Amino acid sequence: MLAYQQQFIQYALNCGVLKFGEFQLKSGRTSPYFFNTGLFKTGAQLDMLGQFYAEALINSGLEVDVLYGPAYKGIPLVSTTAIAYSRKKTDIPFAFNRKEAKDHGEGGVIVGSALYGKVLILDDVITAGTSVRESVEIINAAGATVAGVLIALDRQEKGHSARSAVQEVSAQFGIPVLSIISLEDIIEFIRQDVSNFEKLAIINDYRQEYGINTNS
Repeated sequence: MLAYQQQFIQYALNCGVLKFGEFQLKSGRTSPYFFNTGLFKTGAQLDMLGQFYAEALINSGLEVDVLYGPAYKGIPLVSTTAIAYSRKKTDIPFAFNRKEAKDHGEGGVIVGSALYGKVLILDDVITAGTSVRESVEIINAAGATVAGVLIALDRQEKGHSARSAVQEVSAQFGIPVLSIISLEDIIEFIRQDVSNFEKLAIINDYRQEYGINTNS
């Protein structure tokens, strides 16, 4: 685990974005942890979040031309990441979509930069993959190429098959799905964190039951 990933986990804990306990998921599973980027809710917190996204992109070595955020959660993510990326590396265009096409003025569904070249989709997590699929359609329709997806957390958890939603998206579109952190990183963090060490056994049990094969 890299330094920025460890810092992100600690920051998520400090902001109440990452929590340990018992949480009922939409899937019906009871998870020993919960992660919600929507709880980064101040200007300073959003600023820091963008820095972590930018650091993950830089560390990946992926070269992209435009950052794209699907409405609605992707809008603040792509905005703050573009700002952070401009400070850390270079100024980069960004865009996001409207849920409903604008029928006056310039019209259309895209706000910000035109979609061209290699476009990176930014989201918080991938559950069903619906947001990514819609984004891919929009980007392809513009004549651009999807370079990949960058999310905050990869839960590395089985969906309705032996593969996770992240693995399914990656396989379906033939694109990399990057993440700032994964469940593996959280487990490694806990091993080194005395205050949360007692959570390790139950999280490992949960991963044993629902976790995917990370080699596939």
